[in-house]
Amino acid sequence: MKVLLIFVLVFLLMCRVPAQRIGIGTISPNPSAMLDVNSTSMGFLLPRMTYTQRGAISNPTAGLMIWCTDCNEMQVYDGALWKNMSGTTASGVSLPGVMICYNQWTHRNLSVRTYRNGDTIPVVTDPVIWANLTTGAMCWYNNDSAGYAANYGRLYNWYAVNDPRGLAPAGWHVSTLDEWLNMGNCLDGDSIAGGKLKAVSPLWQLVPNAGATNSSGFSALPGGFRDGNSGVFGSNGTDGGFWWTSTEYNANNAWFSYLFYNSAMIFKTNGIKNYGLSVRCVKD
Repeated sequence: MKVLLIFVLVFLLMCRVPAQRIGIGTISPNPSAMLDVNSTSMGFLLPRMTYTQRGAISNPTAGLMIWCTDCNEMQVYDGALWKNMSGTTASGVSLPGVMICYNQWTHRNLSVRTYRNGDTIPVVTDPVIWANLTTGAMCWYNNDSAGYAANYGRLYNWYAVNDPRGLAPAGWHVSTLDEWLNMGNCLDGDSIAGGKLKAVSPLWQLVPNAGATNSSGFSALPGGFRDGNSGVFGSNGTDGGFWWTSTEYNANNAWFSYLFYNSAMIFKTNGIKNYGLSVRCVKD
């Protein structure tokens, strides 16, 4: 009996059985398709995963498709890069926005790992190297993506903000100083507008979280910063959040806006381009 079973198995393995078309919802699969899914009331559901989960796929093959849940788009791997269905480089950030006065702002900090053309933005962890950069770079607060990426996004130096390859995904741009000024004026003035931007959240660890209502929907969190002179991190969860603008001050400095736990004000100043700060985008 065992000999006969082995013989049958070997025979089946040696036979060249033609590939069979599979139909779901149909008994007559299209002759040009290996799989034909037919329905007038339901759709075909791709694997759904976050940008981070997509990035963890080992050796993706060309043609692999997913729905990126925090990019809000269908994506396909072309053998070198993930692309969206229009053929442009797939985004790595959720970009549903919130209308604040006359502009649509992203409601979370930028977290892209490539420029708009698909080139990778270097991750720099060493503090000395960071402080001496003159080219674009990014990092996570405390170099800890597991602890900080989900809530705060990534920190970028201004060289990445100003890189001609484009830091913001297609259809968006890094916010300008004028856009921050206009937002403050529209929210009844800088002296109270910061409170309307700050999230009412325990992630603001110090009290009082002065004036915080998040009535604008901006949902600002205290993401902290990376010092441009020393490469040391500071202020996450405590003092406040800091956001680059795309507006240059001079050859060494650029403008940024910040919010503090103990004030309802929007502050604006300039700092050296080596600082690592959060980024918000505005719809073109």
